[in-house]
Amino acid sequence: MIPAENLVAFVIASVVIIVVPGPSVLFVIGRSIALGRRAGVLSVVGNALGTIPAVLAVAFGVGAIVASSAIAFTIIKLAGAAYLIWLGVQAIRHRSARIENAAATPVPSRTLLRQGFIVGLTNPKTIAFFTAVLPQFAHPASGAVWLQLLLLGLLFQVLALACDTGWALSAGTARQWFARSPRRGAALATTGGITMIGLGGIVALTGSKS
Repeated sequence: MIPAENLVAFVIASVVIIVVPGPSVLFVIGRSIALGRRAGVLSVVGNALGTIPAVLAVAFGVGAIVASSAIAFTIIKLAGAAYLIWLGVQAIRHRSARIENAAATPVPSRTLLRQGFIVGLTNPKTIAFFTAVLPQFAHPASGAVWLQLLLLGLLFQVLALACDTGWALSAGTARQWFARSPRRGAALATTGGITMIGLGGIVALTGSKS
């Protein structure tokens, strides 16, 4: 089993990494601003579920292969970037309708979970991060390394789920205040869409493999 000191160090390192706004945080904030707290929280859950395959891949050695392949890394990166941009464009296109009819016609939970799952699944930095970080906290003499990597990855997901939910609730609460004015609400939804489009551009243009 993982030594206690390794586990504590991993928790501290993970929290520091998670609380700093990055792609996942910006995605969640964008969804919460555009669609509200419920959508933000469901996006968090979907995103977390989407990264589980990466945890399994790294635990069983596949992650290292993908992370070392420039072609695979680029394909996944561009697919994820394109999907984020598409979500951002949709948020801007339907900004007024979503603000005015949010209570009457909410986006189905399954749709929100699916969208979050795709974003998490197509985030190439997830595999790269897990491949680079998780092995540093495993202890070969303490048992099966694959099991330790799996447990560390799932622990990271639990921590990320808690922290990202806080971002979603905060951004969603701010949205409720803006939504009292249709003009302010539409402007806020536009901001959320622009955030996701910008995030898609960042993912596409950075982190390339050579």
